[in-house]
Amino acid sequence: MISKLAWRSSAFKAALICGAICFPLHAQTPSAPAPSLTLDGAFVHRLYQFYRADWAGTLPSSPAPEKRGLPSPLDSPPFPSSDWSYGGSPDLGAPDGNIYPVMTALRADSRRAKFYGWLAPGLDFSTSSHTNAPEVYDATPNRLELDQAIVIYERLPDTVQAKNFDYGFHFTGLFGTDYRYTLAKGYFSKQLLKYNRQYGADVPLEYLDFYYPSVAKGMNIRIGRFISVPGIEAQLAPNNYIYSHSILYFIDPFTDTGLMTTLKLNDQWLLQAGITAGHDVAPWTSDAKPSGTACIDYTTKDTDDNFYVCANGINSAKFTYDNVQQYDATWYHRFSKTWHVASEAWFMYERDVPNVGPQILHPAYVQSGVNGADCYGLVERCTAPEYAIENYVEHEVNSKLILSFRSELVDDKKGQRTGYATKYSENTLSATRYIGSTIMIRPELRFEHSYDVRAYDDGRDRGQFTVASDLIYRF
Repeated sequence: MISKLAWRSSAFKAALICGAICFPLHAQTPSAPAPSLTLDGAFVHRLYQFYRADWAGTLPSSPAPEKRGLPSPLDSPPFPSSDWSYGGSPDLGAPDGNIYPVMTALRADSRRAKFYGWLAPGLDFSTSSHTNAPEVYDATPNRLELDQAIVIYERLPDTVQAKNFDYGFHFTGLFGTDYRYTLAKGYFSKQLLKYNRQYGADVPLEYLDFYYPSVAKGMNIRIGRFISVPGIEAQLAPNNYIYSHSILYFIDPFTDTGLMTTLKLNDQWLLQAGITAGHDVAPWTSDAKPSGTACIDYTTKDTDDNFYVCANGINSAKFTYDNVQQYDATWYHRFSKTWHVASEAWFMYERDVPNVGPQILHPAYVQSGVNGADCYGLVERCTAPEYAIENYVEHEVNSKLILSFRSELVDDKKGQRTGYATKYSENTLSATRYIGSTIMIRPELRFEHSYDVRAYDDGRDRGQFTVASDLIYRF
């Protein structure tokens, strides 16, 4: 967690501040355009024909591909995912039915290995003038920025079939201001920790999947760098309900490197266990610690409810780079095909955090990119806990439009995550509008408040109001 924790240090005083589970794009759409669209001419002309048909609503479609397991509870699009999602694994039993513009124009849409991506610029207007933090990804007020330029190359294991071993791989390359929220120490991190560049690059996802269908109802082993397992929100823009991220998401871990095993016991129960190098650090850094992750996922037979509980990155909890101990629970409840809620609660802490409170004249050493804590006394170190809860209310207006409302409470008790020891609230109203299946526009209104100290606009204000939107263009 690089820029998230570094903004009060002298090296990052003028910096932006810095994402949960990553739900890859393949998990989104149970039905997809059929590859029967007639395209002719050169590559550029074929690509133009695809977009023209997509935006006009004349792109051919096919029935939903076969799915093994419970039926999908949601429509996607317009929701980011058609299934209640979990991290660290492909959606076991779900097919890869997506067709992407570039792959179609290359006449390679039937291949297992696929190339795709998107561009995602964002714009915000804020009552703050120096920084929107702890609001992210639109952390810089009153500016148009390129949040993400993403390229993905992946092959998904075939988890619908239940007979043969299969494998997959995934590589994501990212450029933009959002690199601040994905970088892990040891992965090209000098561009932020040393040079504090506004724009940067990262490879937040690179891993191999090994799928064994004969173990229970299927087992997947993922090895590499992947999104930190629990949570509703994700780093990659199209996989979120709302453009901006919650404060909860901003202060929890982003990526882990290691091994994660996902075992599907039956259609309702799923278990996960893994070992990583710790949160947001490469295994070859001095901050790496062997850390355990364990999760349980349960879905009711009618798919109206899903519960996902995780203990994530568990070790001695002693202070080092982003070594928080995370205990997280999410609950999804569907009222109907068009209405559902998504709730998340967590508790995190880190031990032996250096005291940087006002009573300490010579605080203990705090490394670059990490905050100390306000320990409320003359002690050199203390345990720094954080609590949070958030809720999304989601409504599908039609196949091209959803409305979202997010509310949350966060208590950064000793300021170790945001730099201010205070309680926060945040409320955001948002809409997601699709143009075809390849353009998303997500305007929002957001108000947040700090209850105990002035924590907004670099310590100048107790509250903040923003109007923002991003645009996601897929290729």
